[in-house]
Amino acid sequence: MSIHEPGDGPEHSAVAPAIGDHLDTWHDLQLAKDAAFSAFYRATVRALVGFLVSQGAGVHVAADIAQDTMLSAYKRWHTIDRPQAWVYKVASRALVRRIASCEEPVEQVPEPTSLLADPDAIAAWEARHDLLPLLRSLPPRQRQVLAWTLSGFTPGDIAEQLGMNDDAVRASLYKARRAVAEAIKAREEGQ
Repeated sequence: MSIHEPGDGPEHSAVAPAIGDHLDTWHDLQLAKDAAFSAFYRATVRALVGFLVSQGAGVHVAADIAQDTMLSAYKRWHTIDRPQAWVYKVASRALVRRIASCEEPVEQVPEPTSLLADPDAIAAWEARHDLLPLLRSLPPRQRQVLAWTLSGFTPGDIAEQLGMNDDAVRASLYKARRAVAEAIKAREEGQ
């Protein structure tokens, strides 16, 4: 003997609409997550690559780290409170690990990505940004703090993200700015 009468299938039970509603809600949440992340990605990825270049990474390495960081951000999107600070922190740490491991690229990137349309354009971009050699000549901590500052973060934000004391951030920033100003002055006097 059946519990259900004919015509009493899942489509007629009280549970089926609840599950359908739940799936619709989940789908809507996923679409909202994708839209929010997509907007964040478009607004942030190029600046993130520039931030990593400012810390001494080559453009190819910076783009690779930025992509990996954005993938991690997407996977954790619903748990991240301050996405910009989060991706900058994660990318900065990844760069430090890459530098510490002394990884050397085996070969050039096999095919250009949307960030790296033309290797010649990258070289031209780096040449136009004559501040990069000055940044790369700074000690790592000064370069890191200055890169965060150039990316719009306050000393308080930087201290929080890097786990530093506010005064230490300000001191590193002061030294970095002084060193860059002296280098620019020396270069101008030499020309």
